[in-house]
Amino acid sequence: MTTTRTLTRRAALVAATATAALVLAACGGDGDNEGAQGSSPSSSSSASAGATAEAGAHNAQDVSFAQGMIPHHQQALEMAGLAADRASSAQVKDLAARIEKAQDPEIKTMTGWLKGWGEDVPESMPGMDHSAHSGMAGMMDPGDMEKLKKASGKEFDTMFLTMMVEHHEGAVEMATTQKAKGEYTPAKSMADDIVTAQNAEIEEMNKLLGKKS
Repeated sequence: MTTTRTLTRRAALVAATATAALVLAACGGDGDNEGAQGSSPSSSSSASAGATAEAGAHNAQDVSFAQGMIPHHQQALEMAGLAADRASSAQVKDLAARIEKAQDPEIKTMTGWLKGWGEDVPESMPGMDHSAHSGMAGMMDPGDMEKLKKASGKEFDTMFLTMMVEHHEGAVEMATTQKAKGEYTPAKSMADDIVTAQNAEIEEMNKLLGKKS
């Protein structure tokens, strides 16, 4: 992550905090075809086996997607976990809970893929240092995370939403690449789900920040 990008984010956080406080205050409380074609049982079995092999095949992009998205999701869970006792907005707390519910199972699924492929699994522990991944799309650097941990109330709400929008945008970017270049069917399906769900949450968060779509 470049210094320019970091400074730009800092400015965005400050600006968002100043402009969104009133908005958050206002919302804070609240088989026959085969016979017809003359296919024999053996040819049907061969076709089925071929389809299964295709669905199970994977490439380097699939590995990269899983190895990148695990720490990306883990940081989102870390951010979401802070909301329970720091956020003042019920909407922010609800969003954070939904992020945890969606992304934790995905981490477990991707970990299973990597183990099955014999690939390295990124360390994934609460509170871990994500500085090694700070250049990844949407990842917060240690300084950003430290500021979020020290914030509370409406300041936390605004900072959390602003940072999570950027974080989600990074995840959508990664998932879009996976959809285009990946080979493993379940991974492409997860990527599609991530794009759909996180784009919807980006829209939701921007509305909470008082931004027009």
